[in-house]
Formats: sequence, structure tokens, C-alpha cells
Amino acid sequence: MNKKRSFPYKHSLAITGLATTLAGCGIQSIPQAKNAVDAAQAEILNQYQRRSDLIPNLVAVVKGSAAHEKDTLEAVVNARAKATQMQVNLSDAQSVQKFQAAQAELGSALARLLVVSENYPQLKASESFRELQVQLEGTENRITVARQRAIASIQDFNNQVTVFPTSLTNSFMFHYQPLPQWGADKDVKSLEQPPKVDFKK
Repeated sequence: MNKKRSFPYKHSLAITGLATTLAGCGIQSIPQAKNAVDAAQAEILNQYQRRSDLIPNLVAVVKGSAAHEKDTLEAVVNARAKATQMQVNLSDAQSVQKFQAAQAELGSALARLLVVSENYPQLKASESFRELQVQLEGTENRITVARQRAIASIQDFNNQVTVFPTSLTNSFMFHYQPLPQWGADKDVKSLEQPPKVDFKK
């Protein structure tokens, strides 16, 4: 009787030990890390899209009070068009770099537009403008947070697929390649720290 009872017990211990070993080798952690990267990357793109969606209303409000700031308004519109038309391949380093550059250009154009607005009291007093400005600043903060989370999740994923022992599991089962990392984009916080503009020139 005791021997018959010990077999299922030993069998369950073996299964538990095997499951623990497999889990520790990346069978679960690698797909989980990839899912975390996908979610983090999607949030970045979502926040960039949110910023892009706010721009037409901002341009319309500024145009109503500062119509002669044509060059600044056109720069924002053109930068937005370039950024929204760009298709990004998140698995390709050059594609990610170009996408970041386009978004940085848009951020800089927006910063210049907000600097220009300082010269128009009527515009600054506009409730619509103030609301859009707050939404843009909030979106920039969310972009920063989303990028930080993506950087952390990509680092974890890349470690999973390149560092022993999980790298062995990746080589035999998943065949994932390390993902390109988001760079340190100096212009990401451009709305919070707008460039200085000399309006006397």
C-alpha cells in the first residue's frame, strides 16, 4: 500500500521539478517579456498619436490670434504630417531611429509655437488655448513615462534572449532577436523646456 501511494507522490514531485526547471529556462518568461515589450511600445505609439490629434485644434486656435506667425504654424503642420505618415518597424533599429527623429522634430516645432504664443496676451488668455496647452504638457509627460517603461521592458526582453540559460531556450524554441532600444531623445521634453527665441531679430 505504501509503495503504491509513494509513486504518485514521486511522480508529482518530478512533474513539479520539471515545470520549475522549464519555467526557469525561459519557456514562460521569454513570451511574458515579449508581451510586456509589445504593451509598452503600443503605449508609446498611443501617446504620440494623442499628441498628434491635439495639434490641429492648437494650430486653429493660434491662427485665430496670431495669424501672421505663418512660418511657425507651417513648421508644426509639416512636422506633424511627416511624423504621422511615417511607418515604424519596432524590430528595426534604423526605422525606430527615424521615427524618433520625426517625433523629436514635431516636439521642437510645438515648442517654438508655444514660445511664440507668449507674445500674444489675447491668445494666452484664451481658455481653449490654455486647455490645449495643459493637454499637450500632460501628453508629453505620459510619453516620457511610456518611453521609460519601454526601455526597461526591452532591456529585460533582450536579457532573456541573449543571456544564459534563457538564451538557450530562445535559440531552440522562439528564435527571437534582440530588439532595438529607444534612444535618449533630447527633444522629448521640448515642450517642458522650450528653446530660447530672440524675437528682436
